[in-house]
Amino acid sequence: MLDRLNKALKHVEEDPGRPVDVAAMARTALTSEHHLRRMFAALAGMPLSEYVRRRRLTLAGAEVLEGRRTLLDIAVGHGYSSAEAFNRAFRSVHGITPGQARRTGAALVSQSRLAFHLTIEGSTTMRYRILDKDAFALVGLRQRIPHVAEGTNPDMVAFTEAVDDATWEQLDALSDQEPRGALSVTVSPGDNGDSIEEIDYYVAAATIAPTPEGMERLEVPAGTWAVFPFERVDFPHGLQALWRAVYTEWFPAHPTYRTAPGPALVSVEHEEEPDLGTGHLWLPVEKQAPVPE
Repeated sequence: MLDRLNKALKHVEEDPGRPVDVAAMARTALTSEHHLRRMFAALAGMPLSEYVRRRRLTLAGAEVLEGRRTLLDIAVGHGYSSAEAFNRAFRSVHGITPGQARRTGAALVSQSRLAFHLTIEGSTTMRYRILDKDAFALVGLRQRIPHVAEGTNPDMVAFTEAVDDATWEQLDALSDQEPRGALSVTVSPGDNGDSIEEIDYYVAAATIAPTPEGMERLEVPAGTWAVFPFERVDFPHGLQALWRAVYTEWFPAHPTYRTAPGPALVSVEHEEEPDLGTGHLWLPVEKQAPVPE
């Protein structure tokens, strides 16, 4: 899978004046657009769209400093309809405008070409199970928060700590199926796998019960789930490491499956040590056609 993903990334380096054809990239990677975006975001720590923007503005920055073409020609050559739009995008990555960069010869930000490599550790194993699950709902509280790929997410912590004991008890009472108890739920807005700057975060229960007043409901269709148990992992780093391992080890080793649209669920029971937890990571998956040899 990673070899095919690296081949797909070559599309980013093609004609910088044209939008990247993600559908073509997915065909090169022999997977769906959804799985391609999710795989890339998990491995790179940024959405594919952000990588494309940074990479192409890196190339544009090199042209700006070369001084061979006018700034307007560079803007048009990199797909911007106006100098103003190019200025805004350039400043967002490099911190200065193209004109300032050319006049001062300032150091610019560089996004290197990405390539992914798989390191196999034969002494390690990853436990999992695959199950089909009927439709259900996630019922609880929701807040849109910034996505944090590494380390503590202060907005997530603040939201969770603001939930009172009565609400936690209510969620436990609502839970009537796997995964049991109060869950941490993350959903990308629009769920195209590319909206990683913000996420919808829920504390919720998996249930078929009616929605209590003051809570929100997210319907989840019937589908297949990959479930990864974990024991006494530290939060948040241990759980984040499990996420990365799923994408760098489990999916490449199980090409039959790819991620499917839907929420990611975490059920956890915390140990006596407050930063340790035992539980399960649930990810929606779907089967894909066998990969040609």
